Amino acid sequence: MAEQLPSSGLPPDGQTAGCDTSGMILVHRIFRWLYRELPLLVREVEADDVTRAGVVGVYAKLDFFALHLHHRTEDTVLWDRLATRDPACAAHVDLMRAQHAEVASHLARIEPQLAPWVETADAGLRDTFAADIEVLRDTLYGHLGEEEDDILPVAGAVMSQQEWDELEAHTRATLLAHRKDFPRDVLSLQLGLLLASVPEAERDEWYHANVPAPIRLLYSLLMKRRYDRAMRELYPDRPVPAMF
Repeated sequence: MAEQLPSSGLPPDGQTAGCDTSGMILVHRIFRWLYRELPLLVREVEADDVTRAGVVGVYAKLDFFALHLHHRTEDTVLWDRLATRDPACAAHVDLMRAQHAEVASHLARIEPQLAPWVETADAGLRDTFAADIEVLRDTLYGHLGEEEDDILPVAGAVMSQQEWDELEAHTRATLLAHRKDFPRDVLSLQLGLLLASVPEAERDEWYHANVPAPIRLLYSLLMKRRYDRAMRELYPDRPVPAMF
């Protein structure tokens, strides 16, 4: 269970209630895309093609890790603060916790299926794996929509920008701590997917407003190539599906 951060009825001294939660919409857009695409990618793997199953399996593991991390971050940073500062939101917070538990239950069923399928590329294992991911997808879609409707407006009103920024800081620190656990550059994937989640007409403005200059330089020199390579690996024969 996630360790809860201390909470009080007001933001910390020197901080003002009110924050921009729009970044969460982009994160949710990414999760909708990831879990829309993942069962399709799994189903496309031909029986006995262990090479392709291995490729898709790497990204499936990343998708599962990312969802666990996203929910642990919310459990740590958000729920107690919102319930304390806006008691009318407590019922919504309880629902979010219950939905997180439901998602975790689906993941507990799905994740043990990954290695046996990757090792064999068995068609029966593939189809069960994909079907269970689709059940998770449908559960997740409902949860994300309710969070956007019932949680983000309250968070935007009662949390300070410094507190809200703790979500990103927690996520980045965890990704850095685990980056060697994956054979892909998770930070390059994170930034590339974030950029893809912004409508193209707004992307350049968002990029310069939200990504520090040193990271923009690193992205142009290295990280974009890594992201593009990952997308070519996932979609070798067709364009990368859009998030919209």
